[in-house]
Amino acid sequence: MSAEQQVEPMAEGGTRARAEVRTVEIPGAVLAVSGPVGTGSPDGGQLPPALFVHGLGGSSDNWTELMDELSDLVDGEALDLPGFGRSAPPADGNLSLSGHVRAVIGYLEASGRGPVHLFGNSLGGAVAVRLAALRPDLVLSLTLISPALPELPPQRTAWPTGLLAVPGVPALMRRMPSNGRSVEDATEGLLRLVYGDVASVPEAQRAAAVAEYRRRTGLPYAMQVLVGSARGIVSAYTERGEQSLWRQAEQVRVPVLLVYGLKDRLVSYRSARRACAAFADARLLVLPESGHVAMMEYPAQVARAARELLAEVSAGPVTAEAGPGTAAAEPAGGPGGAVDGGAHGDGDGSVANVSA
Repeated sequence: MSAEQQVEPMAEGGTRARAEVRTVEIPGAVLAVSGPVGTGSPDGGQLPPALFVHGLGGSSDNWTELMDELSDLVDGEALDLPGFGRSAPPADGNLSLSGHVRAVIGYLEASGRGPVHLFGNSLGGAVAVRLAALRPDLVLSLTLISPALPELPPQRTAWPTGLLAVPGVPALMRRMPSNGRSVEDATEGLLRLVYGDVASVPEAQRAAAVAEYRRRTGLPYAMQVLVGSARGIVSAYTERGEQSLWRQAEQVRVPVLLVYGLKDRLVSYRSARRACAAFADARLLVLPESGHVAMMEYPAQVARAARELLAEVSAGPVTAEAGPGTAAAEPAGGPGGAVDGGAHGDGDGSVANVSA
């Protein structure tokens, strides 16, 4: 698959210095991608490439803090999935999980940056799993933060998001009165849904979220993209056989870091046990105070675990007698219990290696 890459810096003001944002044309879509290209390591060498994929309703901005934390270790880029962030909707209107996977594959092939260390949150985590199963040649490792893997029944706090996939509900929502709710109030509601502690969100970050919410609601396709992608997740949850996300997780052979927050209202930590069993080479980071977007709430802790994973990948294969992935079959404290750091209330977590 070939594509022409077009570089168009976007003059958007922000609360922090941002890397260049450009548009990249791939078959059927034009994606917005942010991040430095060709950065080098402190010793003058080239850093390994990494790609960051956001979740439902998110954007590449969700990765800014974690990318900064890892900027000395990987040459990181974050993309906006079709219809999200600064990316236009796909030409064919395909917002299914597989449609998003094809877009990411299209970018990796167009840029020639693969194989990459692939990071995914929520919907982006499901995209990363399917991509790694179908195109292992494009992936060096996976870091999955609250990945949207099938969880039935979902926890109750995730039901409103799932309702977006029900025919007729989005239209009904559009007809409902806002009851005078401001953009600020609507944004606050979203922040409460994805953060473990909304009071910890810095004012500058909160203001940026309000501005982005206002911009998105002004786009004629915003609700259509959100609904279409939500339906895509629900559809992926019901797939069986070789297309099952859990079956595809079993096919992944690269090292995997799983990150879960105990205060996640969208992806329950109870799915961590199954995820650890599904991946052949997994390690688990549990953040007791985190919600759905650990890379935004606790970027330093996530970065520390990611550094350990990347160091293992750089070191190459290890023997079963001495290598990681051969110890504990559960995270510290067990899937339902406490983890190191939780009793202190500092939001830190514990990493355990697990293997099938």
